[in-house]
Amino acid sequence: MAEPMDWLLFLHSLPPKPDYLRVKVWRRLQALGAVAVKNSAYVLPGNERTREDFQWLQKEIEGLGGEASMCTARFVDGLSDQQLRGLFNTARNADYAQLTEELRELRVSATAPENEDDCRTRARKLRKRFDQIVALDFFAAEGRDSAAALLAEINDALSRRSAPDTVRNAGSQQHGRTWVTRQRVGVDRMASAWLIRRFIDPAAKLLFVDRDAPVVSGQLRYDMDDGDYTHEGDRCTFEVLLDRFGLGDPALQLMGRIIHDLDLKDGKFREEETPGVSILLKGIESVHADDDARIAVSSQCFDAIYSASRRSGRSD
Repeated sequence: MAEPMDWLLFLHSLPPKPDYLRVKVWRRLQALGAVAVKNSAYVLPGNERTREDFQWLQKEIEGLGGEASMCTARFVDGLSDQQLRGLFNTARNADYAQLTEELRELRVSATAPENEDDCRTRARKLRKRFDQIVALDFFAAEGRDSAAALLAEINDALSRRSAPDTVRNAGSQQHGRTWVTRQRVGVDRMASAWLIRRFIDPAAKLLFVDRDAPVVSGQLRYDMDDGDYTHEGDRCTFEVLLDRFGLGDPALQLMGRIIHDLDLKDGKFREEETPGVSILLKGIESVHADDDARIAVSSQCFDAIYSASRRSGRSD
């Protein structure tokens, strides 16, 4: 029999005036992904992050003159764990359904010859909303996969339109596009930069910018919130690049599993090389503050890892 889950139950009361307080607190609870089980009683799965979220909301409510309390519960008003999970999945599926409808409309526009800039702007906004829903999708609602598939289809269509000179069969030509990512590169951005220059766009110009830097027409953005190539579902940017450019080389696929575990820290693959690669990359980050230096040194490491993987057969 499955061990019962720990749930966080949040109870609150608000002063009758001003009227907007109820709407404000309701929106905050929606933004946290909480679901109502009774009037003014909301629940979240119990973990460190959700506990901190409720604690901040409790302070906010008390600062507004209201009262709030939080407790851990193993059951809520007779609801089973399965029923509670169903409440969360129902809420998230409603979010995914609304998003999917907009994505289907955008998919039609993404294949049309006009309004490319508008399509790309809409795609970035919908990608951001998808990521926000995923962050609150505690139990993997079934609507997630269809939304993710539509996003990938739209991104592929826009990439083919806006970058006709980008390598479709990776590694075939030099194109010299400008690839943009955030400053102070870490594991996923170092690995992605290596992959881009080695197999996708050997003449790529790499640019490192602030997180909030504006989008510049003609540039390709990776591992950024509004990126052309960035996290999709539970895949890191390196994995997304492998998929989008059809890079099925077993050695690269092995590297993708290593980078996934180092970046997402979910222990999904647990390849034996992962701890050693982690030490190498952490050392590079500690020695080199400059992004170009990090890319140069880490690229030598990735070259060696790739070569060793192909020779040893570990990638098979």
